[in-house]
Amino acid sequence: MSDFTTRPEIRGTFGVATSTHWIASTVGMSILEKGGNAFDAAVATALVLQVVEPHLNGPAGDMPAIFHKAETGETKVVCAQGVAPKAATIEAYTEQGLTLIPGSGLLATVVPGAFDGWMMLLRDHGTMSLREVLEPVIGYARDGHPVLPRVANTIAGLQEFFETEWPTSAAVWAPDGEAPKPNALFKNPDLARTYERLAEAGEAAGEDRVAQIDAARAEWREGFVAEAIFDYLKDAHVMDVSDEKHSAVLAPEDLKDWRATYEDTLSYEYEGWTVHKTHAWSQGPVLLQGLAILKGFDLGAMDPFGAEFVHTVTEAMKLAYADREAYYGDPAQSEIPMEYLLSEEYNAERRKLITDKASTEQRPGRVPGFEHLADAYVERAARDFNVGQVAAQEPTMSHLTEKRGDTVHLDVIDRWGNMVAATPSGGWLQSSPVIPGLGFPLNSRAQMFWLEDGLPTSLAPGRRPRTTLTPSYAEKDGVQMVFGTPGGDQQDQWQLIWFLRFVHFGMELQQCMDAPLFHSMHFQGSFFPREVRTAEMMVEPNFGEAVIADLRARGHNVVVADPWTVGRLTAALREPDGMLRAAATPRLMQAYAVGR
Repeated sequence: MSDFTTRPEIRGTFGVATSTHWIASTVGMSILEKGGNAFDAAVATALVLQVVEPHLNGPAGDMPAIFHKAETGETKVVCAQGVAPKAATIEAYTEQGLTLIPGSGLLATVVPGAFDGWMMLLRDHGTMSLREVLEPVIGYARDGHPVLPRVANTIAGLQEFFETEWPTSAAVWAPDGEAPKPNALFKNPDLARTYERLAEAGEAAGEDRVAQIDAARAEWREGFVAEAIFDYLKDAHVMDVSDEKHSAVLAPEDLKDWRATYEDTLSYEYEGWTVHKTHAWSQGPVLLQGLAILKGFDLGAMDPFGAEFVHTVTEAMKLAYADREAYYGDPAQSEIPMEYLLSEEYNAERRKLITDKASTEQRPGRVPGFEHLADAYVERAARDFNVGQVAAQEPTMSHLTEKRGDTVHLDVIDRWGNMVAATPSGGWLQSSPVIPGLGFPLNSRAQMFWLEDGLPTSLAPGRRPRTTLTPSYAEKDGVQMVFGTPGGDQQDQWQLIWFLRFVHFGMELQQCMDAPLFHSMHFQGSFFPREVRTAEMMVEPNFGEAVIADLRARGHNVVVADPWTVGRLTAALREPDGMLRAAATPRLMQAYAVGR
């Protein structure tokens, strides 16, 4: 096992910030330098990510976060996942001839959640004023930033579609009829003005920072932001991924009535670590299920870069993800048998299904009283969802194409031991037309619902879609760690692999990040068109020809990715003595960790 890393692991005691873009990471660190805490820094980092990675997230997207507050010792989830609108019924969609919710356009929109979630976190746990935290995002949107080549290429690839079908998007992303050149200075003055007006609305509420933040939240829900959204939606009828034009079902009362919330985490004990995840309205528990299945294998005796390790972990993930598809959903609206799914007895049986050959079946477990959900998934996955790549707006893994949305991630730890891991997503520039005057589009998260009754993931008013967004927090003997990655269905796969290598093989954060990655695509995809790719897996080529040949001999349909294209992990860790460590993937040459 090589000690080589592409970059040093960041170490210090004052603070660390790591994210999927170097500008956002340095903004987070600048907030810590100004005396802010991890919550202040996380909010500023996240808002800047909306500007510098607009193809991966936006203000009207969604956000789960896990945070640890040093003063109280509490560890909580922020749920900023918006719900389906009141008019979003299965009938309303199927009457339009739809069998799947489109992956783009206005029918795919749920209540925008990210902004309210960030403001709630800032109000309750931050220390800085609204203006102080908004200044970086206003500045980069107003004065410009060097646009990533991937963003420029995404816009160029969509420019004709924008000009023909989504002219409000063309006006923002290709002003004066020109897509931005890679690394050129790119500005979004409408977005800058939106955040400036929110800051002004806060300041108009007086000197109290809590009152200012609540005023901005109200302005978003009922003020000029809401007015602009619904002035546009009332007449909008736009093309989406279905090759048909549709109108939105989102209504003013949906936005007015919704608030972000706090929740307890879901946790699991593994090798002395307590791993915390979000509940089943995200795919977060699938990582815990993976650990529960793998607990019975001697992973530490395997080569962490060998075929046996890759095969065993892949087969465990296939089982856990089958359970995700069968049983996960919004616990506020459906009974989720999570205690059973994480039980030792259940996973001992699941473990027995793993042999030395790749499974070609969809194998959700048989949970007593819920067998109909397992049957429904097997039947659903057997349909012909392998319909190819059907549109430029389909969101999925960032490394496969520059025309699809994805996600961002950030981790922050401050000198006091406060910690935040967050995975913002949605509202990317490919999702739907830009709202005139605001500088951002709405989200497309409703595509993760099914248009059939009786499932935890059936479309229903007020229900949270079962997302793929899944930050992580883990602790053992005073060591605390936050980590995560973009990547849709791959998020918990890459995190699981990274965590297993860290726990079992003594690898440092950056070593684990630089190591070759893999993932399965065997189960049903979360995004339109919901493909199933039986026994298919993707590996990076630096596993070597022998490992790849071994995997193929075991029955895996192995797709070899381009070098350094799988996974976008970041992580930060705090030792019991206060030493801080942070790391970021070198893949795509965007993510950076900073600290001192």
